[in-house]
Amino acid sequence: MRADAARRRAAIVHAGRTLFAERGSDVALDAVADAAGVGIATLYRNFDSRAALLDEVALAILTDVGVVVDEALAGLDEGATAAWEGCLRRLVDLDLGALTAALADHVAGALSDRVREAQDRTLARVDALLVAARERHLVRADLSALELVVAIGMVTRPQPEAVLRAAPDLQQRLASILLAGLRPEA
Repeated sequence: MRADAARRRAAIVHAGRTLFAERGSDVALDAVADAAGVGIATLYRNFDSRAALLDEVALAILTDVGVVVDEALAGLDEGATAAWEGCLRRLVDLDLGALTAALADHVAGALSDRVREAQDRTLARVDALLVAARERHLVRADLSALELVVAIGMVTRPQPEAVLRAAPDLQQRLASILLAGLRPEA
């Protein structure tokens, strides 16, 4: 793929990710194309259906989660607590809750093999992180990878505007509470 075509494709995925998080997965694809700075024909040349774009957004999210987890795993030996807590906070920053809601209907349908395989690989990486974190007494023994991902999704669920005005740092505060609750002595 040419560099300019790859940039357009990445812009479409980024715009889709942003708009799906803000407005849900039924957002008009014209709006996605506009936000990406491309025409609708370019969007459809890259993604022949809404499902294909949703798959690509899901893959991008799973890739981002994997990168964060891999970096945390690599940093555990140098500073276990900082690596673990930094990982959780970076996962919160990915705004998984908004995207989970947007992708739920798509995921509840039929996952493509690519997305299912990426999901399995990502959960295995999260599980490897949890094993390493348990060995360092950073996390309770009964926490599963799926539970951690769901908990982060819950912390990052979109909140009403009034709540965000009253507590602008709510997500990071909830992340701190989650971290405290995940400690073995909690």
